[in-house]
Amino acid sequence: MSFEKFELHAKIFAGVQALGYTVPTPIQLKSIPPIMEGRDVMGLAQTGTGKTAAFVLPILQRLMQGPRGHIRALIIAPTRELSEQTHKAIGQLGRRAQIHSASIYGGVGIGSQITRLRDKVDIISACPGRLLDHIQRNTIDLSHVEVLVLDEADHMFDMGFLPDVRKIVKHLPKQRQTLLFSATMPNDIKSLANDLLLNPVNIEIGHAAPVETITHKFYPVQMSSKTELLKNILDNTETDSVLVFTRTKSRAKSVAQQLDKSGYKVTSLHGNLSQQKRQQSLDGFRDGRYEIMVATDIAARGIDVTRISHVINYDMPSTADAYTHRIGRTGRASKIGDAFTFVTADDAGLAHSLKRVLGDKLQYRSVDGLTIGMPSDKAPAHSNRGANEMKFNGGRKIFSARTQTKRSPARRSFDNSNRSLWSPRSPMAV
Repeated sequence: MSFEKFELHAKIFAGVQALGYTVPTPIQLKSIPPIMEGRDVMGLAQTGTGKTAAFVLPILQRLMQGPRGHIRALIIAPTRELSEQTHKAIGQLGRRAQIHSASIYGGVGIGSQITRLRDKVDIISACPGRLLDHIQRNTIDLSHVEVLVLDEADHMFDMGFLPDVRKIVKHLPKQRQTLLFSATMPNDIKSLANDLLLNPVNIEIGHAAPVETITHKFYPVQMSSKTELLKNILDNTETDSVLVFTRTKSRAKSVAQQLDKSGYKVTSLHGNLSQQKRQQSLDGFRDGRYEIMVATDIAARGIDVTRISHVINYDMPSTADAYTHRIGRTGRASKIGDAFTFVTADDAGLAHSLKRVLGDKLQYRSVDGLTIGMPSDKAPAHSNRGANEMKFNGGRKIFSARTQTKRSPARRSFDNSNRSLWSPRSPMAV
């Protein structure tokens, strides 16, 4: 199936062609037609399957007709990074159509955003808090909005944004198209959807479980041994870029500092950083200056780095849905990825819940002197193989602090051709 099926405007189709993509993903295939028909849509699909393009393309198609210079589409996202990523996707796909967007989020000065909103803007990608600031200051006009998109709706609920979303909706025209997308859809979000959507088309691709291209390894470990276990894995596993998740901001900073002292090219991403530093960390991780990023769950959404080969849960996430979002940063666009999770005795309950979800895809691994036995008899016996046997996806480099300065630059392959938003000649995965 080709993108030609959608009969996109020539200037929009040119944007798709310029990126080298021809085959829509399942969520795009099923979502784009009803959205182009003006229907409300509730779309559920796993991370990395192309949800952003699924709503951006039909919005661009709609905006080719009618007046320009008014905000006609509003996309609400839970994090700055996701808002910025959507803004960039609009810029890439809508450049030839001369459709303009702006991203609105906190953590940066509001003055430059006010100036930008005075220009001709067709689409806004925003976080709820800062968007409400603009509404209260009367620095944004939402009276012409024709399409509202709630992206990663479940995460907005988790972060407590639901009251803000309801306040924002009151300032929008009642006659509009509403689209709601997420990787998971708990009952609370279904209730929100029922309030906001009118006779929606419900689309579910697969189910709320990790994508098929990811392998899952659990390491039973004591808290005091986690950092040494992390270093052992980094030294003995072939990888590209690695994303390490911690539960707290202070731990993300601490783990990154310990890795830095050991010679790894590492950065961190957490809520205590200014937006400028967060962007610097992301940019450095994307272009390969940093090979490891240690982050809190703000990186579980909106981080689209195609070279992430491994996600390591230094701390177990709080829920099974959170696990899905975290490990969805790898294995994107049909690529292979690996998810390693450190499991302490306190994590036994969620570990066994995930075992029921993952089934035979989950493997338990041990590293001599660093891992422990599973805290419950119900847990599967873990493998006796050591970390030196963990060689996945041939062709990746070995992460070793002891040899980093001696690596040949030719092996890094962090060139511009490998850093596009989507993988060349693969399904569009924004």
